Amino acid sequence: MSVVLAIALGLLLLGMIVGVAVALRVTWRLTHPIRKPINMEPTEFGISYAETIRFTSREQDITLAGWYMSAEKNGFPSNGSTLLFAHGYSQNRLEPHLPALALASRLIQSGFDVLMFDFRNAGESSDALTTIGLREQQDLLGAIDYAAAVQPDKKLGLVGFSMGAATALMVGGVDSRIQAVVADSPFYSLQEYLEENLPQWTGLPRFPFNWFILTFSPLLLGANPRHVKPYQAVKEADKPILFIHGTKDTTIPTVNSERLLRLAKDKDSGLWLVPDAGHVRSYALVPEEYAERVISFLEKTMRRTI
Repeated sequence: MSVVLAIALGLLLLGMIVGVAVALRVTWRLTHPIRKPINMEPTEFGISYAETIRFTSREQDITLAGWYMSAEKNGFPSNGSTLLFAHGYSQNRLEPHLPALALASRLIQSGFDVLMFDFRNAGESSDALTTIGLREQQDLLGAIDYAAAVQPDKKLGLVGFSMGAATALMVGGVDSRIQAVVADSPFYSLQEYLEENLPQWTGLPRFPFNWFILTFSPLLLGANPRHVKPYQAVKEADKPILFIHGTKDTTIPTVNSERLLRLAKDKDSGLWLVPDAGHVRSYALVPEEYAERVISFLEKTMRRTI
């Protein structure tokens, strides 16, 4: 072997080692986002009664924290339905840029019970990897199990935001206990999304770091983004889904919801594109119209029998 070839092979090996090391460091950061505090209270939004709850994920070693807010205990006639909120990546049950408690208050006034909780590694729930919708499905199933156990006679619906919207589609699309889903700013496929948008998250060039991250991270973490497929659940869902997406969403572009809607089978499914809204900023931009559209959709579809 010539000296030049040996040097070239050495540099190639060194580049591979550096690339893998950077990929793992970035992946660790993405799967361990900094927790945001629970620094708002339901009473600040006119919700006089909120029961603090803890329950287990379908992964039994994960404990999840949240609130259950009854319409009746807050002075409003119940309409017989409970809505479970599913928050976005690196957020918590508050989804503070909405804020989720403001939307919850409107829903409670309309007779819905609302369950808000923190996914794993968020808020006051257990430490674990954040997997952008993969293992979070087990958390949402745990929340549905809890709601179905404490109020077995009530119909159940899901309201999700970003990662939580994708998770709500994957769980609600195939869980027969769920009557309807509201999905605000979901992605179509996590693998496709990361292939296109990973540099926005990492700050690294697409080549060669996309390949390093998407190849080595699933092997070491046991969490493969190829398994996070909201589109597949929407294909299988025989229930109404309301997609909401801001036209100025640069984090998850509107084409994701447009493609998902084309797969939805139910006649009452639809897409509301909100002019000038950014990522999960539709409620903050037009709160009255947002609440009215969501309540109208849910009141119509939650009365149906699946």
